[in-house]
Amino acid sequence: MPAQTPVIVCAPDSFKESMTALQAAQALAEGVHRVVPDARCDLVPMADGGEGTVQALIDGLGGQLIQASCHDALGHPVTAAYGLVAATGLAVIEMAAASGLGMIAPADRDVMRSTSLGVGELIADALDRGARRFIVGIGGSATNDAGAGLFQALGVRFLDADGADLPPGGAGLAGLARVDVSGLDPRLDACRFDIACDVDNPLLGPRGASAIFGPQKGASPAQVAQLDAALSRWADVVEPAVGRTVRDLPGAGAAGGLGAGLDAFLPHVRLRRGVEIVVDAVDLADHVRGADWVFTGEGSIDGQTLHGKTPMGVLDCARAAAVPVVMFGGHISPDARPLLDQGVTALVPVVGSVQTLDEALARGPRNLADAAELAMRLLRAA
Repeated sequence: MPAQTPVIVCAPDSFKESMTALQAAQALAEGVHRVVPDARCDLVPMADGGEGTVQALIDGLGGQLIQASCHDALGHPVTAAYGLVAATGLAVIEMAAASGLGMIAPADRDVMRSTSLGVGELIADALDRGARRFIVGIGGSATNDAGAGLFQALGVRFLDADGADLPPGGAGLAGLARVDVSGLDPRLDACRFDIACDVDNPLLGPRGASAIFGPQKGASPAQVAQLDAALSRWADVVEPAVGRTVRDLPGAGAAGGLGAGLDAFLPHVRLRRGVEIVVDAVDLADHVRGADWVFTGEGSIDGQTLHGKTPMGVLDCARAAAVPVVMFGGHISPDARPLLDQGVTALVPVVGSVQTLDEALARGPRNLADAAELAMRLLRAA
């Protein structure tokens, strides 16, 4: 360890069902301070654009959780939460909070008529509160409507041949004859949207929204074909109306075609890896610059960690600054060893004794602090 007071950046993801990202960062810092009481621990809660992103960013950026009325994917009134950092005009929204598949009981799921309306209602609420920067995580959706419901909430009309508004849901898009964007909320012209999207699927075809993600939402083979045809109709009508071709964009098929819808109707939108968005939002590069070590981790460190999960995003940022990284995991899988070849100094298991899963989850902060203490003692000895 350096002779001067060490600086440790504690930048973990949440440990699901055990700790939020902030609680995990606090546990890492506790373990460090047991060994080096005067160490400077910089707490930077992290996420990858999925579940836990709202909490991580409001904890890290000094925001607040907003409760707003909206509708779920089947049109039932619900209250959903999103994050708002008023000082910077940033809203952080998880699609799963309003139009999520997990909100609908399995027996009630209906991908044919599920709507993204609730996400649009959350965006509208955030606009009313002064938000002009948006981070939107689009994982876990119940929908296949290319964001039609979302944009209906923001003033776009999707009309049939008789000039009537289409019914909600992806299946109804088969009857789309005209799209009217004249009522689109003008405040969106001044907004910037970063969309957390970790897939590159196009809108249509065998790798498209309906074929790949439809079955996960309950679509039968016949319904997949019907939904794909409906999205094709949406593209045939919407693309000329907005003057853009969006059907083949990487990520267009994400969240039931929401990727295509966002790119079509929003003037300032980027589809990016979720962890990259969070790295930028919390300015992780600035925190890491000049640090001695970076501690990161999440519930499971495995082969998938190499492909866009939070610890890998933290590692990429730390490597750019030549700062060594230690990763902590509730479970360290054997297929995680290639991370050591990517520059990780050590993979440290959080659970140091035989425990049941329930015990490990309940003792998560204590276990993580103990693991950080052990790592710090080894680093100091080295």
